[in-house]
Amino acid sequence: MRNKLVIPFIFICGLVAFVSCEKDLPTYLEYKDYSFASTDENGGTWKPILIDEGAAIPIEAPEGISSASYQAEILDLKTSMAEINAPQRKALAYWGNNAVVRWNEIALELIAKYNLIPGPNDDGTYTLPNPNNPNGPPGFPFAHPPYASRALAYLSVAQFDGLISAWHYKYLYNRAAPYQQDGSIVYAYEPNDIPSYPSDGAVLARVSKKVLSAMFPLENEYLQKMEEEHLQSLLLSGGNVPSDISAGTAIGDEISILALARAAGDGMKNAQAPKAVSDSIKAAAFERFGWQWDNLEVPVRPVGLTPLFGKVRMWNVANVEDVRPIPPPALDSEAYLKDVVILKEYADNMTEEKRIIANFWQDGLGTYTPPGHWNRFANEFMVESKMNPLRSARTLAYMNMAIMDSGISCWDAKYYYHYPRPIQMIEGFKTIAGTPNFPSYTSGHSVFSAAASEVLAYIFPEKATLVRGWAEEAAISRVYGGIHWTFDATVGTDQGREVAKFTVDIAKLDGAN
Repeated sequence: MRNKLVIPFIFICGLVAFVSCEKDLPTYLEYKDYSFASTDENGGTWKPILIDEGAAIPIEAPEGISSASYQAEILDLKTSMAEINAPQRKALAYWGNNAVVRWNEIALELIAKYNLIPGPNDDGTYTLPNPNNPNGPPGFPFAHPPYASRALAYLSVAQFDGLISAWHYKYLYNRAAPYQQDGSIVYAYEPNDIPSYPSDGAVLARVSKKVLSAMFPLENEYLQKMEEEHLQSLLLSGGNVPSDISAGTAIGDEISILALARAAGDGMKNAQAPKAVSDSIKAAAFERFGWQWDNLEVPVRPVGLTPLFGKVRMWNVANVEDVRPIPPPALDSEAYLKDVVILKEYADNMTEEKRIIANFWQDGLGTYTPPGHWNRFANEFMVESKMNPLRSARTLAYMNMAIMDSGISCWDAKYYYHYPRPIQMIEGFKTIAGTPNFPSYTSGHSVFSAAASEVLAYIFPEKATLVRGWAEEAAISRVYGGIHWTFDATVGTDQGREVAKFTVDIAKLDGAN
């Protein structure tokens, strides 16, 4: 897709109605618990990401329903449910019967909270956030788009693998939920036939708390509170007894270890390269192409954002160079000079429509970033389609792996080509959306959005035209804003779609179709 991106204004109008004007900050998705469209009885046979199979984590068989220990659990549960208070009822309504959505929203909330670029010190120097000193100053992390994409990927993959394991044992042991054992127990949500042991909700609570605590260490106390509230709600719903919960958290503990071990070794700790490395990357690009991006911040930040994010381990692409896009136009080429004219034309004749589009998709500081924007869409679609937690986790896992992989590919291109932005090259040029502190080619918004839309188009084929249109609109929005050249957007869109195909091809073979 290398043609000029022209998107009908109906896309942005429909999209605003879809997510409301509050999209810039994470908002609570209001929905009532629902009857799942399917229970996916074979979900335990699906192919996971981190573990080899659903049976990889050993979970012992539960006590029989006629055993004294299980009957004691039922009695205690009924006593607790009889004493439920108003805050507990509120928590039950909040968590609902698909907590994949709620934990994703919590992640988006934290991304927005920490998406604040560290400012300069009094002497004009900069101090980087340090995971070994998260209190700072500055506080850790700076949840910029690459960081956000990675946090969401690890969270979603851990949830998906954990639930595959839970589903394996649910249908192996087939212990029905308490409300199905005792008619006097009224389930808080829509009934279903999914066995309760191990608790899928407990898996979600544990892996989400642990992964997010590693990504946002200053939020450990808050996340612990949310985990405890979620686990209590699982009991008070009438859907689980303590042994269901214990088995679920055991799975969650093991999956968390694997996810965080991968994260520790994926190379992200080296992404924010020192100045000497950054300077050498810039010099290599100038020698290779005869151009270089210059940071126009005042005071100048010595290193752009994460020059080595392109070296981080990908999920589904073996070598980032396999998806590196074609070089951008030379600075004296006809293609480049034509783009200068296009950018000037947009700037000199900015319409209200283009300004709305540019502002809507900006996803800048203090928001949940472009990756978070697409997670918000996915949550809406999952609830609309009445997905169960396992299928919801699958949706987010594949989408967020594709988003992270596409971001790695994008940052590889950014620092390999080191292409200057319009504001650097066009005399007197001004943007309407700020200027990011990293090279121009390709557009991160374009790549992230195209990758996300391709996965959503695969999972929700009835929405394929819609989401691909949104992705193209997100891409052109950066041109309208003066942030990017048109070829940053068009080639970036192609790039995101190409990267996503690797993930979609794997998803097609995981056994869930």
